[in-house]
Amino acid sequence: MAATIIDGKALAAQIKEEVKAKAENFRKEGIIPKLAVLLVGDDPASVFYARSKVKMGAGIGIDVELIEKPADTPEGEVLKIIEELNNNPYVHGIMVELPLPKHINKDRVMSHIHYLKDVDAVTPMNRGYLLSGEEKLVPATPLSCIEILKRMNIDIVGKRVCIIGR
Repeated sequence: MAATIIDGKALAAQIKEEVKAKAENFRKEGIIPKLAVLLVGDDPASVFYARSKVKMGAGIGIDVELIEKPADTPEGEVLKIIEELNNNPYVHGIMVELPLPKHINKDRVMSHIHYLKDVDAVTPMNRGYLLSGEEKLVPATPLSCIEILKRMNIDIVGKRVCIIGR
């Protein structure tokens, strides 16, 4: 059986252009797509990913607000920030970078995000849909894998798969 090498960068560029066009259509309707990313602490990987989201958003016409808080931020303050984002009609999606500092209960924080603003299926409601087979919202990483396979017309049912990357 021959291996299939997928040029993920080329596919990503194509998808970015498609998302950029959709964001532009929203903007024409007076809606500025906005994602709020909450980063608590200074975990190097989390900082990198959060800042990458800001850069990506700028390139595709989506406003990404990065809210950075120190590692010693009380859980109550984190919940208050999420509540404010939930109630902000100009924020369409909320993402909390992980890991959170040890004194903050991850499940409580994720449960506090309104399920309609949950962009990565972290709320109990969206996880429930996912586990029940109702794929109303699929987390970004598995969704990207599925999208690549669809675009490459690769059927993986009953096959062994190896994904290599950074």
